[in-house]
Amino acid sequence: MTALAFHVQSGTGAELFDLKQHPHRRFNALTGEWVLVSPHRTQRPWQGQVEKLPPDTRPEFDPKCYLCPGNPRAGGVLNPSYEATFVFDNDFAALRPDTPPGGFESGGLLKAESEYGRCRVVCFNPRHDLTLARMGVDQIVPVVKTWVGQFAELGADPRLNYVQIFENRGEMMGASNPHPHCQIWASESIPNEPTKELASQTAYRTGSGRCLLCDYAALEERLGERVVCANESFLALVPFWAVWPFEVLLLSRRHFAGMDGLEEREQPALADILRRVATRYDNLFETSFPYTMGFHQKPTDGAEHPEWHFHAHYYPPLLRSATVRKFMVGYEMLATPQRDITPESAAERLRGLAERHHLDI
Repeated sequence: MTALAFHVQSGTGAELFDLKQHPHRRFNALTGEWVLVSPHRTQRPWQGQVEKLPPDTRPEFDPKCYLCPGNPRAGGVLNPSYEATFVFDNDFAALRPDTPPGGFESGGLLKAESEYGRCRVVCFNPRHDLTLARMGVDQIVPVVKTWVGQFAELGADPRLNYVQIFENRGEMMGASNPHPHCQIWASESIPNEPTKELASQTAYRTGSGRCLLCDYAALEERLGERVVCANESFLALVPFWAVWPFEVLLLSRRHFAGMDGLEEREQPALADILRRVATRYDNLFETSFPYTMGFHQKPTDGAEHPEWHFHAHYYPPLLRSATVRKFMVGYEMLATPQRDITPESAAERLRGLAERHHLDI
């Protein structure tokens, strides 16, 4: 009997319940929410929407790309001829530093508050055709160093209480430009998802005196069935409570709370694990795999936050192939998230893939 199968009592006597076969819900210890898992639905025939993904044949330099070196951006600003990473304030920022303080309230039912913030874009590399999956560790380390510097700089602003670093890869995930880049949104308030994670990590530390994600990482590594890959400093796994088809949680082995706690010796290890996860994604369906990836770090509100553990989330939409994707719809929007592919089967597929990119084989 595996760790996923155990006996439960039913009205007709002892019955073997198997997480690989039977509908069940799983608790997300990091957010306090539940996800419905229906593994039997993987046999359901598909006649829904099928995407047509173009082949990834981008040039090293695109004269029409507003993120390539030397090209003009919106408003005529010219990019410098950068040779590594390039950071600039987003020309169409969702958050602005010139937002005046203020708010609105009526009857205790209508409430709004102004939101001070900054939005920046980080170009990973001058080459238009490179993604994290196709970059070497030595090319990704400057990206990691840039993240460290940006987290420290933005977090030092006393009005900015959270720094969100994230990458939307592919048109399917809303990326407006294929040039390898990410965004950084720093806000006055702590966003919804980190707020939930902060509450769960604080409650776990208060109750046990230990770190939630330290304990979770140790448990997953001991079980092994959801681990995708690892190195001396980081662990990538499909979380027990995963919602997206091939969701991945990236965890630091050492306990620290944010990019400012990342030691220099760990920067190449973070670059390595990012490349290995991205390569496996591309190899999964032999396409430039779309995903949203983001780091969850401690709030920059001046507190120490010993409860917080540095980690990142990958949320990819592809379901069965490079042409079939999964949205949050119906029951998922009205009741609770639901998935068909179990985290264990997703991890098994990802773990079995090569770490050499399919285009390089």
